Amino acid sequence: MASNKYILMLGLISLCSSAAFAQQSDAGYDWRDSSKIATKNLPQQSEFLNNQYPYPAKPRSMWELGFAAGNNMVVGDIRPKMDVGGAITLRKAVSHTFSFRFGYFGGYAQGYPNIPQTQTQPAVRAFQNWKHSVAADVIASLNPNSHYRGNPKTNVYVLGGLDLIATKVFVRGLANTQIDGAYGTFYGAGFRSNQTGLLRTFGGREVGGRKGWALAPGASAGLGIAFKLSPKVNIGLEQRFTFVNYDFLDGYEAPNSRNFDMYSFTSARLNLNLGSSAKRVQPLWWSNANNFVYNEINRPQHMKLPTPVLPDADGDGITDQFDMEPNTPAGAPVDARGVAKDTDADGVPDYKDKELLTPQKCFPVDADGVGNCPEPACCTELRARIDSGLVGAACNIGNLPSIQFTSSRATLSKDAMTLLASAATQIKATPDCRVRVIGHGASDKRAQQLSWDRVNSVIRYLVEKQGISEDRFIFSYGEEGDPNTVDLTGTKETGPNTVPAPHPNLKRR
Repeated sequence: MASNKYILMLGLISLCSSAAFAQQSDAGYDWRDSSKIATKNLPQQSEFLNNQYPYPAKPRSMWELGFAAGNNMVVGDIRPKMDVGGAITLRKAVSHTFSFRFGYFGGYAQGYPNIPQTQTQPAVRAFQNWKHSVAADVIASLNPNSHYRGNPKTNVYVLGGLDLIATKVFVRGLANTQIDGAYGTFYGAGFRSNQTGLLRTFGGREVGGRKGWALAPGASAGLGIAFKLSPKVNIGLEQRFTFVNYDFLDGYEAPNSRNFDMYSFTSARLNLNLGSSAKRVQPLWWSNANNFVYNEINRPQHMKLPTPVLPDADGDGITDQFDMEPNTPAGAPVDARGVAKDTDADGVPDYKDKELLTPQKCFPVDADGVGNCPEPACCTELRARIDSGLVGAACNIGNLPSIQFTSSRATLSKDAMTLLASAATQIKATPDCRVRVIGHGASDKRAQQLSWDRVNSVIRYLVEKQGISEDRFIFSYGEEGDPNTVDLTGTKETGPNTVPAPHPNLKRR
């Protein structure tokens, strides 16, 4: 019979092993929900939420009420028959791994002899065993704490515990006796026999009394697996062995035997979780203790991560680790590397350059970024006229910029508008001066018309966008010089502020 016991244990272990990995992840409980925390644990939860303590409080969990039914046997010296047993249990988690279970186990077991009687061998008779017991088990769940999955859908566990057993054994009478063919109470006064081995009881004595019940302590061990059907229902299989320091649970002690009889209970279980889901979480063996840690690593909600501060000593918007010029003055325009811009590449940064677009033919420039271009012919002639007294002296308006055009177009670029906006400030500050706007290009009709278009664009911008009176300007085009340049020169002369287009059919925009 011992071989059957070990085969049964190995079969159940194989079943548990094959299902141990049938797990899926789910969200678990919300660690921020204090309504599921016991009152005594609220201080810890409060400290945790305020980052004063590293661990969240353990939530209240539901109790599990279990019902079991299955095969109850006495594993001993006589061949057992599969009979019935049942149990009602109540289980409570103390952690995600360990839980306590208290329960009632009852059962009925029979056996039939397969050992013949001889002159030296006592008669071996069929038996019946009734059992009632109360038990307290410690259960260890083997698979809730996974590092690679969320909450388990199966619960594989082992158990060990203590039992208090009330048992009553009946044996069938010997032939030619007054109770031949009937069952008699083995432990009571209603049955007697001269056969040694039939009078021993717990403690080595015969138990008197009409009822014939005997009490004995026992120890249990077992394993099981449960499958979750819903947040409140699961089913399972369990094998539980109960060991008693006695060899007469089957009414017989084999000669020279050192093995004690034991109970085997193989059961199917239906388990129900008790408690309100608004105030309690599922039993903790259905929750992965690593959920909080991995969720927090994946998407932090509790960790107080400091806002990164990247130093930018000169405040130009480029952090020091990438700034190639970490000491540019405040407000100086810089490029993506933090280097002060130099639009005309004359070696003088824009924030110092008084002539942002110096033509390359005027290089090198002075410390203010102003080129050394020769004075245009018109200016030379004007200066000669001033020196000869033909015109009044030039007004003190300062250096006005030259505007550059490209691509044979008369449209103002953004840089040109910036220069004109700066020039407008100077013009407005000297109301007693006029400004001669001089366009170059006299080689052919197309160049003359393009010169007129560019002068017109400059005057229109200063009049319409900068609000300077049109009569402050003198329109001059088709002069000798760089055809892509329009010069602005302060003067006290008078002249036309508008002139007809020389070749309207060749106008450019």
